[in-house]
Amino acid sequence: MQLDVAGDDAKTEIGNYFVSNYPPFSTWSPKHLPAVSEVLAAPVAADDRPVGLYIHIPFCRKRCKFCYFRVYTDKNSKDVETYVQSLANEVALYAEQRALADRTFEFVYFGGGTPSFLSSDQIEGLVERIGRHWSWEKAREVTFECEPGTLKKSKLEAIKRIGVTRLSLGVEHFDDAILEENGRAHHAPEVYRAYAWAREVGFDQINIDLIAGMVGDTEPTWKATVEEALRLEPDSVTIYQMELPHNTVISRGMKETGAPTPVADWATKRAWVAYAFEQFEKAGYRVSSAYTMSRPSEHSGFVYRDAVWHGADLIGTGVASFSHLSGVHYQNLDNWGDYVDYLQRGELPISRALPVTSRQSLIRELILQMKLGEVSVGYFRDKFGEDVTATYADVLKNLRDKGYLDFDADHIRLTRDGLLRADGMLPCFFEPEHREIRYT
Repeated sequence: MQLDVAGDDAKTEIGNYFVSNYPPFSTWSPKHLPAVSEVLAAPVAADDRPVGLYIHIPFCRKRCKFCYFRVYTDKNSKDVETYVQSLANEVALYAEQRALADRTFEFVYFGGGTPSFLSSDQIEGLVERIGRHWSWEKAREVTFECEPGTLKKSKLEAIKRIGVTRLSLGVEHFDDAILEENGRAHHAPEVYRAYAWAREVGFDQINIDLIAGMVGDTEPTWKATVEEALRLEPDSVTIYQMELPHNTVISRGMKETGAPTPVADWATKRAWVAYAFEQFEKAGYRVSSAYTMSRPSEHSGFVYRDAVWHGADLIGTGVASFSHLSGVHYQNLDNWGDYVDYLQRGELPISRALPVTSRQSLIRELILQMKLGEVSVGYFRDKFGEDVTATYADVLKNLRDKGYLDFDADHIRLTRDGLLRADGMLPCFFEPEHREIRYT
C-alpha cells in the first residue's frame, strides 16, 4: 500500500512513499508481455517523442541499509565482464527493433547500484561496445551516478571522455557516524576529495544527493550537513526524505524484532528539507522540484527528468530496469542468472509489462509534473484534450483547503508545504482501484 504521509503526525513506517510511475508497479504482469513485442515491432516517427537510454550498473561496495534496488556486492571481475557484455548485447537487440529505427537518444542515464564501481577500462569498454550499435553523440544530457569512495581523478577523466555532462555524487550526509550507521561505504573526506577532482575535470553540471532523516540524524547534524553542502557550491542538490521500502535491511529488522521505526517522522523530515531549501535559496539557488535546488545557469536543467515526466520513451537496460515505450510499461528480469541467460540466447530479458490507457498516461504525467511545483493546465488540454482542473476539481479544492496548492484556469501551483509532501498527496489522483494496493 502507498503510505499516506500527508498527515503532520505520520511516522515513517514500512512502505513506499516515493511515486515514480503510474499505474503502480504491482499491477504489471507477465501476461502483458505480448504488448511489448507489438510496440517494439511497430515503427515510430523519429520526431514523434524523445527517447532516452537508462543503463543499470548493479554493483556496490556495500549494500546500504535503506537500499531497495537490485544491487550486488559479491561479484568478481569475471562477473562484471559477463554483465558488461550482456548490457552491450541488450542494446544490440534494441537497435534492431523497428520502433527504435533511426531514433537518437535525447538523454542517457547511468544509474545503479554504483556505475562508478566499474574501472576506467570497464566504463570505456562498455561504451565502446554499445557504440557499435547505437550512439548518443547527439544526446542533450548524459548523467553518471557515483559513490565518492570509488572515484579517482583518472576515473573521472574516463567518465568525462565517454560524454558525461552531468555527474551525480551520492553524498547522502556529511556525518561519518551517520553514514556508517546507515551502511554507506564512504566517509566525508572521500566526498571532498572526489568533488575537488570532479571540478578539476570540468563537468558541465555536478549534483550531490542528500537524504534527510537517515537513522541517527538529528537537527544539529542535519544543519551541519546542509552547511557543508552549501560550502561545496554544487550546481544542484537533490534532497530525498528517508523512506523504508519493504525489502531494505532496516525494514526487515523492524519486521523480525517488532522494533519501532528508527527514522524521523515525516513532519520532522519535511521541516529539515524546508530548512535546506531556505538556506540554498539564500545562497542564490532556486527550487527545481520537490527534491531539487539548482543554481541558475545554462547547465541547470534536467533533461532526463523533464523528458520522462512529459511522456518520453525510455529504454531501460540491465537487470531489473524499467522501460516505457509507446504506451507500454515493462521491466526486465530481476535475477542475475536469468538476465544473463536470456541475452546469451539472443532474447530481450523482459519479465512483466502493462499497456496503459490514455487516462493512465494523463494521470502519470500529471502526478509526475506536480513534483515540479507548477503544472500547466494548457499542456494537458493540448495533449489529452482534457481540463484537469475540471476533472480533478474536488481533489484540487480539498488540497487547496489544506493549504497545499492553488489553481486557476491556467496553472496548478503547489505551496511550499504542498511541495514538501508532494508524494504523499499524489495517490489522491490515482484511479480508485490503485489507491489501496501495494505500490511495488
